[in-house]
Amino acid sequence: MNDAEAKPSAKADPSSPKLESVREHKLPAPVLGFDVADDAKHFYCACLDGHVYEVDAETGKSTSLGKHESYASSVHRVPGTKLLVSGGYDGALHWHDLDARKTIRKVTAHKFWSWQTAVSADGKLVASVTGQYQCGGYKYEPAPENEPSVKVFDARSGELVHSLSHVPPVQSVAFSADGKQVAAGNLMGEVRVWDTASGKQLASFTTSSFTGWGIIKGHYYTGGIYAMRFTPEGDQLLVCGMGSTTDPAAGNGKQLWQRFAWKENPAKKIAEAKDDEIGRGLMEALAYHPTAKYFAMAGRLFNGKWNTALFDVASGGLLHSLDAKMRVTHAAFRADGTQLFLAGTTDQGRKKDGKAPESGRIKIYAVS
Repeated sequence: MNDAEAKPSAKADPSSPKLESVREHKLPAPVLGFDVADDAKHFYCACLDGHVYEVDAETGKSTSLGKHESYASSVHRVPGTKLLVSGGYDGALHWHDLDARKTIRKVTAHKFWSWQTAVSADGKLVASVTGQYQCGGYKYEPAPENEPSVKVFDARSGELVHSLSHVPPVQSVAFSADGKQVAAGNLMGEVRVWDTASGKQLASFTTSSFTGWGIIKGHYYTGGIYAMRFTPEGDQLLVCGMGSTTDPAAGNGKQLWQRFAWKENPAKKIAEAKDDEIGRGLMEALAYHPTAKYFAMAGRLFNGKWNTALFDVASGGLLHSLDAKMRVTHAAFRADGTQLFLAGTTDQGRKKDGKAPESGRIKIYAVS
């Protein structure tokens, strides 16, 4: 099934939203981080070759704005400014001036990789998460962190605001819509939430659904929470990753999402993906539609019919799905809700005949 052949779930209402392929653009390397301008005329991509690219949404022409010393893993516009912030596996955060089209600041955030970053909607804060899995005991539990796993910086000056403790590796991070809370999720399915003003921890809960235990080719944990979003009201958290698996190394876990009322003590699971509507694969991207009536989840397909789907917020039911024919690392809706943008890669950038293929992709879908 190609993009144009995507169909809504058999259970979906005929009036449910649908996705129709519009165009796609190639990038020099796999896209690991993605953002889009308010007017959707430009995309911003953090890529496996270390570069941070500005991409013309109409022509697909890409221009490098700067380069990390290792993989560029994330990129975000800073609302209300002409600044772009990127994170990388070099542990650094880079600030890029979109008018001058150059890198203007570099801050060493971590000793290890910056797995993921987030910028608050008010443009005041940027958060970055890190951590390496290291065996901490005979049960293979992760060793304690050797540096703060979550750091929050002033998004305009680059000054450190908070250093927050978690259990590494921490792979996902998100701000609430009002910027008053920041949450982070790790390999073991543990989520912690902090107050951004004081740095005080407000909540901690664990879902074991996103952790896999491997016994093939060695003993290890794999999986984790790869993406998270606060609901628009801020009282719940939506998380995704890869559910229970028979072989974590193969990435054949459930295409799972779960939603929690994090303010309750203990946190309460409100909803999750239904077994008869999902396949298997690693889910890495979440995006709420501007109406907040449905959300998109996407990632890497192992087995099943889709790797990109729309879900109803109220019921949790599958509304529409398709196979994007690539690994999707990020998803974002246009500000007016008329388009969905998927970013990712068709492979891992392996060289062919000594040359790296243009394996990065941005795919644009009309939302009807």
